[in-house]
Amino acid sequence: MTSDTSEVGRKSRQDQPTITVERDGEIAIFRLNRPDRLNAFTMQMGEELRAAFDDTDADDSVRAVVLTGNGRAFCAGADLAAGGSTFDASSAPGAKRAGQDDSVVDSDEVPADEGGKLTLRMFASLKPIVVAVNGPSAGVGVTMTLPADVRIASEDAKFGFVFAARGLVPEAASSWFLPRLVGLPTALQWTIGAKMVPVAEAHERGLIQQVVPKDQVLDTAIAVAREMTANSAPVSAALTRQLLWRMAGAPSPLDAHVADSKAIFYRGQSGDVYEGVMSFLEKRSATYPNTVSADLPEIF
Repeated sequence: MTSDTSEVGRKSRQDQPTITVERDGEIAIFRLNRPDRLNAFTMQMGEELRAAFDDTDADDSVRAVVLTGNGRAFCAGADLAAGGSTFDASSAPGAKRAGQDDSVVDSDEVPADEGGKLTLRMFASLKPIVVAVNGPSAGVGVTMTLPADVRIASEDAKFGFVFAARGLVPEAASSWFLPRLVGLPTALQWTIGAKMVPVAEAHERGLIQQVVPKDQVLDTAIAVAREMTANSAPVSAALTRQLLWRMAGAPSPLDAHVADSKAIFYRGQSGDVYEGVMSFLEKRSATYPNTVSADLPEIF
């Protein structure tokens, strides 16, 4: 694999970035980059990841994102350097009032969960996301992977749904994502039981789509991302991702019918559809003219 490596383009609150961003052609690679702390999650890391997803959504040369970790772990969960007060946000510095921004979630002025800010941003991504789980992950290290479209894991990976064993509950909107991936009974068993799930069980239950040797996990994830996007129109890929994820929580197939109808109507008029049909009839590769930045219709 060849790539051009650069640090995150946006200035963080600290001198040392907690992620790096690389390119392998049309695939953007985000690496969690705190290997000395097993890539433990911090507020800074969440901010940098959200900014990186903003950048890839705005860059038409990016077709998909691969998320992985540097070092022997994917992500050990939240950084526990603050000890027993790690998760006490009641007196967090700089807290703002409801209505000012996304620092709070309702009129009770409850601070917004940092993991949830990230997973909601990933949910909204206009590019497919593949996670290369290169080793153990726990807590937010697991839940941040749930809005991805595919998860590839190394043979030494394991997944710690350990919240209840720390006196917590699952976060990062995982009460919405996890049952949709593995089913409600499995989600309940893993989270209430604070289970450390071995990779074989994660694969069997559907959390992981493929298990490969550790030295192949990133290359496999890149290959999967490339296969997902090689023959698809970028605008159609973005709309398809949003349709499937959003309709996973729709109360009725009628909601899907309304959204599908809008998408088909707007796409049917597009240069992409003309090119897609004509390239098929003429037995040649398609060159899609539309871009996500300029031509993505609003259907939701």
